[in-house]
Amino acid sequence: MNHRIRPGLLPLTFFGVALAAGFALRCTNQVEAAGPVDAAHTAYRVLDPIKSGNLLLFPVVASGKTPSSPFLTLDEGIKSGAVEVTEAGHVRGLVRPRPAQGPINDGILRPLSQPQYDRDDQVNTLVLLNNSDKPLLLLAGEIVTGGKQDRVIAKDRIVPAGSDPIDLNVFCIEPGRWTEATPVFGASAKSPAMSLMVQPSVRAKAMVEKDQQEVWNSVHGSIDAALAAPAPRSPEITENTARPASLGTTSYARVMQSSDVSAKVDQAARPVMESSEQVLEKLREQRAVGVVVAVRGEIVWADIFSDTDLLARYWTKLVRSYAAESLLDGDTHPAPTIADAQQFLDTPTGGTESSIGDVGVYRYRELRSGSTETFILESLLPATGYDVHISKVKLRGEVRRIEAPSVYR
Repeated sequence: MNHRIRPGLLPLTFFGVALAAGFALRCTNQVEAAGPVDAAHTAYRVLDPIKSGNLLLFPVVASGKTPSSPFLTLDEGIKSGAVEVTEAGHVRGLVRPRPAQGPINDGILRPLSQPQYDRDDQVNTLVLLNNSDKPLLLLAGEIVTGGKQDRVIAKDRIVPAGSDPIDLNVFCIEPGRWTEATPVFGASAKSPAMSLMVQPSVRAKAMVEKDQQEVWNSVHGSIDAALAAPAPRSPEITENTARPASLGTTSYARVMQSSDVSAKVDQAARPVMESSEQVLEKLREQRAVGVVVAVRGEIVWADIFSDTDLLARYWTKLVRSYAAESLLDGDTHPAPTIADAQQFLDTPTGGTESSIGDVGVYRYRELRSGSTETFILESLLPATGYDVHISKVKLRGEVRRIEAPSVYR
């Protein structure tokens, strides 16, 4: 039989259909965590910071041996053509040429005449296909451009190699457009130096509050702040071009890639990016796997990966996102110490826990306690079973949470 478990029927809510029928199982739950999640958070050590303008980046090193990463990144997959992203209404062209299976009234599984993917384009859903021979790693905050609007990935996840099309949860970061630019999405930039991830304040709205309007509000605020920020002293930038009132677009990606704003981000990130290879080499020597981020003296974020190679592959887009955050107005605080950064990293994650994932592929946990929220992506693929990416967010003010609909087929 085809069973559906409705929300509220059980203390722990499980969604899915029988594995014996060949369906992928997805599950969510919410529990009160009694204390720290596991020993992972105490296995990291903070080092002396790297200063870059209003930024302090504290490298984080792992105490034990780190695994070798088998993952493909979104930028790598799109650039090679192995990963395709498109609007939901275009999914038919991505379905693999093999019979689909589906339950009918008598409960017997029979081949369907065609895949069940009839739908219109949707603001908060895209469709992704991983044609590569590697599992694909997606991080919340990564940007895909094109389609009817530029979008940002809503949460971390892993997509198996050679998978069927998946629904990809996204948020729009270009509220002023709903006309198709291209049928297939691309990465945010052709050059790694211009690769984009939304800055932490926008990432937080997507990851913590999960609300499209809050994401739009944050995008508007970030764009306004970037345009109003003082321009670096340069012969190419005059007083007449330093602070344009508008660039004629509502696209976060296009604003951040504009010559004016890009120059400001470059200036904010220059001490790190000008010596990027030397910095990365030092990080590799130290076995660094992540950073704790302080803006204007306030610790606001941490990104930690399973290994140094993954950190290096995301380094440019992460640093540029942190630099964009430093363009926001705000109070300046005394510079935090290594002890402050370590304390932020080690803050117990006891509190409310929720998780979602695909059996045998990944589990994604959200753990909230006090003024921080921690997001953990764990790989469940064969020969893995470790945390691939951890984000730790400092919560600001009252958090308004909008949970996704909890009915799955």
